[in-house]
Amino acid sequence: MTTKLLQTVEGQARQRASEPAVIAVSDRETVLWSWGDLWERSGRIASLLLDMDVTPGDVVAYQLPNCAEFVAISLAILRIGAVCCPLLPAFREREISFILERSRARVLFILDTYRGRCPVDEIASIGPHLSTLVHLIVLGSGNRSLALPESDQLACIWLDQRIDSLKIDSDAIDARAPRDVDLAQLLFTSGTSGTPKGALHHHETLSLAVHLSSAQLGLTHRDRIFIPSPLAHQTGFLYGMWQGLSLGAMQILLEQWEPRLALATMRKHRATFVQAATPFLVDLLQLVESGEQPPEKLQIFVATGTAVPRTVARRATSALGATVCGAFGTTESCLATLSTPHDRPSNAWNTDGHPLPSVRIRVCDDEDNRLPPGSEGHLQIRSLTMFKGYLDDPQATGQAYTQDGWYRTGDLAVIDAEGYLRVTGRVKDVINRGGEKIPVSDIEQLLHEHESVREAAVVAMPDERLGERACAFVVLHADRQLTFSDMTTFLDQQRLATPYWPERLEVVRELPKTASGKVQKYVLRELAKNLSPESRES
Repeated sequence: MTTKLLQTVEGQARQRASEPAVIAVSDRETVLWSWGDLWERSGRIASLLLDMDVTPGDVVAYQLPNCAEFVAISLAILRIGAVCCPLLPAFREREISFILERSRARVLFILDTYRGRCPVDEIASIGPHLSTLVHLIVLGSGNRSLALPESDQLACIWLDQRIDSLKIDSDAIDARAPRDVDLAQLLFTSGTSGTPKGALHHHETLSLAVHLSSAQLGLTHRDRIFIPSPLAHQTGFLYGMWQGLSLGAMQILLEQWEPRLALATMRKHRATFVQAATPFLVDLLQLVESGEQPPEKLQIFVATGTAVPRTVARRATSALGATVCGAFGTTESCLATLSTPHDRPSNAWNTDGHPLPSVRIRVCDDEDNRLPPGSEGHLQIRSLTMFKGYLDDPQATGQAYTQDGWYRTGDLAVIDAEGYLRVTGRVKDVINRGGEKIPVSDIEQLLHEHESVREAAVVAMPDERLGERACAFVVLHADRQLTFSDMTTFLDQQRLATPYWPERLEVVRELPKTASGKVQKYVLRELAKNLSPESRES
């Protein structure tokens, strides 16, 4: 018996063969595949992988943007019991070689060209240093002027030149069909705090995760799921693609984030649901408030990755005509908490939600003792959707859990008397100013309230006397200014305690982020190391 996900997709291919399953939009073209197209394409790719001796449990890597082929390749890998290992398109030789070596992937799918880069050349340059990669499958035009690297170790083919001639060996594919307890995904963490680790997930954990969130939000096969988040990140992979496939719902892929194209795509294809990081919401809101038409069919926007500024959530709820829901999850745990469209508005977008069914959360002190409601402490999770461990790293896996089996998220949080979660920051984000802990999340929320501020992040800046001081990095709205004096005057008006005021202001064009939209605070901390607290304005 194969997994529920694959049963669902096969059923859609039989019963709704001509109905749209995937719409992939880029600034060049729009591609539409039906359920029948998707199932057939995945079958051909699965047969190709079998010809390459991919066996159940093998890791298959692919570095692709949000495109229809990403979905077909994922299905193909899953259909033969192999393990999906997507790589973010932004990764270059350093990250790719690290992941390929760590995962021991024998097969890699890449594009011939992407956004001015030539991934084929990049792989060719590192190929001699890769010990396990055997097959390189290139997607693209098949232009003969682009020479594919060939060696005794690495065999390269154009996918489109092989795919149409392949016969689908259904019996061989079905013989390798996975069970729910088999591995499905190897996903390397997004690197907001350092070196990525490979998190392993089984079919059953991923399917349970999307079932819990879909049921909480009331999603069905009639929904149209818009996916601007990278499919190579858990938000896009699980709460975009996997959720759409599990529901039998149409998914609308956006190759690369461009706010105007995103808004036009949502309107044209009548998107009803999107889960993405807060910056995506901010960009859409700014366009609508400047006069663009809102996406009229959108019902729910689940904002993840970072806290939604209260003022943004209030404005977005009104301007977009959709419910903004808060949520919290990690690559390792999937979503743990989620608000619903039926919550009071202040709870829906002013918190990170409440625990999903079968998920437990707690806040503890440094010794893992549970703290009462309203106390800030270390956020820990117990859930049936937890990952199965870090690849080849039992020490890191063990350190991720408490002695009594709770997962350490590395986040600070407060759980209120009603059970709603509010994440207040990362443990590493804590700023200790002369023994006084600075409430980073609260300051960031306040800075977002300033009319000139579009984005804000506060990090520690080393100080010889106090140990650490706070430095605020802000991105401003167009044609706006903000001085250090403006900032402190505003914080004074908000009645924020003086010791909590950032002691340096850095106005920047953009904040460093992962592809999923999370602010990379470790990058900002490195920048802050070279700043002088005495120099108060950039």
